[in-house]
Amino acid sequence: MTRDQAWMLLNEYTKSDSLIKHALAVEAAMGCYAERLGEDVETWRVVGLLHDFDYERWPQQPEHTREGAKILRERGVDEEIIGAILSHAESNHAEYPLDRPIRKVLTAVDELCGFITAVAYVRPERLTGMTPKSVRKKLKQPSFAAAVSREDIARGAELVGLDLDQHMSNVIAAMQRVSKELGFA
Repeated sequence: MTRDQAWMLLNEYTKSDSLIKHALAVEAAMGCYAERLGEDVETWRVVGLLHDFDYERWPQQPEHTREGAKILRERGVDEEIIGAILSHAESNHAEYPLDRPIRKVLTAVDELCGFITAVAYVRPERLTGMTPKSVRKKLKQPSFAAAVSREDIARGAELVGLDLDQHMSNVIAAMQRVSKELGFA
């Protein structure tokens, strides 16, 4: 599946502006890590773009990701992409373990992208000049973006084998590349 095909599919199933922007943020982070790791950038970006494309219609587990997987299989999408998307849902770890770089990175960047987006919304300069320090400050406030799992964010850094600040720096830099598309320009 090409990036253009993934974009069309995302927009077919997702109408929420915030979910589309989240997909763009995760796509950017996946692309960043694919470059760093010498992986297939387009494939990783497609995974990032589509990881929640079914969420608006099927937000509950186990339907979320499984219904999307059915749609992707009907369209002949590669099983590596489908497996990566399925792996980011905790209920699927037994069947789709976090045993490959693409799966680890998707899990590592998903919650962090959402949290960084929330931090950007409360900063006058948005993503510009954002540092891990400003993200950490908000992480310490349990009421801020309360739905975002701090445990998942910490575990994400472990999954990619980096300390949390470096992982945050990578994701912030990736999101800064697409700040206009995210509405932060």
